[in-house]
Amino acid sequence: MKFTILTLHTAMFAPLNTSIIGRARNAGHIDVEIINIRDFSKDKHKKCDDYPFGGGAGMVMTVQPIYDAIQAVDPGRNAFRVYMSPKGDKLTHAMADELAQKHKHVVILCGHYEGVDQRAIELCIDEEISIGDYVVTGGELPAMVLVDAVARLVNGVLDKESTKTESFVGGQLEYPHYTRPQEFMGHAVPEVLVSGDHGRVEKWRQERSKQTTESKR
Repeated sequence: MKFTILTLHTAMFAPLNTSIIGRARNAGHIDVEIINIRDFSKDKHKKCDDYPFGGGAGMVMTVQPIYDAIQAVDPGRNAFRVYMSPKGDKLTHAMADELAQKHKHVVILCGHYEGVDQRAIELCIDEEISIGDYVVTGGELPAMVLVDAVARLVNGVLDKESTKTESFVGGQLEYPHYTRPQEFMGHAVPEVLVSGDHGRVEKWRQERSKQTTESKR
């Protein structure tokens, strides 16, 4: 699966070279392409923002560099095109899984400043996605969240067992985890988990998953 990220701040994406995502890239399970929108600006100073019509605070990213950048990376409109926006549909596990299974190429547009010219969205974007009801300084961090959430569900990136019982699969949150030492500062691992009785362990996990979901959601 390929991710193409369009941004004004390419240096922010260094974390995608590390950990699970970095290993998935090295193994060829996913491809992450970082494109500098500024390279497509026709302004002699490579300017990509301007004052908003109607007045107001901040600057707005201009449509021309965005449009040309997207046309360059997806000329046949074969990719699924996403704009990271607080106004978008809130990212869920189900949405990430659908992107992972349904699309071979996802283009992600990162806004900055006050956002992007609405015509860039109308002309180029298939879906606006939000990572939550709050605002950050740009679309770069949300884009990395989206790539991570989707990439880990691509075949080969993680062992399938790792994603079968995690939070949000089947509509429930995950049960608590414990490891060594068996006792720490007066807090012991629940007896059932060291009993060796796999039936009891599975029942305990299901019950705790249900309790956690009911109390937190």
